[in-house]
Amino acid sequence: QVQLVESGGGSVQAGGSLRLSCVVSEYTYRSMGWFRRAPGKEREGVAAIYTTSGSTYYADSVKGRFTISQDSAKNTLHLQMNNLNAEDTAMYYCAAGPNVVHGGTWYYAVYYSYWGQGTQVTVSS
Repeated sequence: QVQLVESGGGSVQAGGSLRLSCVVSEYTYRSMGWFRRAPGKEREGVAAIYTTSGSTYYADSVKGRFTISQDSAKNTLHLQMNNLNAEDTAMYYCAAGPNVVHGGTWYYAVYYSYWGQGTQVTVSS
């Protein structure tokens, strides 16, 4: 059974940084991504990477602040989050899937088959 395990969440003050990690138990998937769900809001795509080419995609709200990267040798996905603000407070989920994503599809959850349990990020202002 495929497992995705996130880590690295926590509480930080506005302007601070956190680095999330996601270890995938078995395969290296074509696409991997990070999603988040804030209280009272719908789940939204944060960033994704097409692992074959290394192409990356970001939500407008995090461009220039967040960086997604992969360590394929370790089946690990990272999300470096800098200059955090209160609007980044959410549960963050790692996702992986066999589909090829691009700029117009990466933020649709349906393209990802496997999900982690989430790691909480709380930013205080």
